Amino acid sequence: MGKVFTQASVSLDGYISGPGQTGFDRLFAWCTAGTVATPTADPDRLTYLTSEATARYLRELQERIGACVVGRNLFDLTAGWNGRHPSGVPVFVVTHRPPPAGWEATTSFTFVSDGVENAIARAREVAGHRDVGVGPGGTVADALRAGLLDELRMDIVPVVLGAGTPMLTGLGDTAPIDFAPAEIIEGIGVTHLIYRRATQNLR
Repeated sequence: MGKVFTQASVSLDGYISGPGQTGFDRLFAWCTAGTVATPTADPDRLTYLTSEATARYLRELQERIGACVVGRNLFDLTAGWNGRHPSGVPVFVVTHRPPPAGWEATTSFTFVSDGVENAIARAREVAGHRDVGVGPGGTVADALRAGLLDELRMDIVPVVLGAGTPMLTGLGDTAPIDFAPAEIIEGIGVTHLIYRRATQNLR
């Protein structure tokens, strides 16, 4: 069985978006800051142009991922990716609301009303030996509280947003949570940090 991980572009002060859902131009500038092309499953909509080091990092993610779990806020913010997630894999949306009227999917989307733990379990069944990506957003904290997140990937961007949506919040009594020392990958306009869950915290 594969890992459960999260990946997010994060400001130096820990935000995945600025006030009022702003700052994305800065947080994702690294995606087109280089010359090495890494197509996604929908290359016309998203093809990365990065350094070679970042390209290797992205290719590894694309080869590993088998399913995604996201929250309804992210789904709504992206307009449901117009029915096709950039990874091209099945997506499980944690929500108590039905899909929006008129929205149609060209890849697999499943709306799960019984929580993140069940969504991850269903995603792992579909992913098989491949990995499950969670979030970003509140689903990450839910997965951490449940002891289900194996790997934390932070794409650190050299900008301070000052306020906005933090990457990690609402952990409550679950914290502190230990991770092993980071694997560090330097890109153009971004530093990729890969933190793996310390063994003693795994459930």
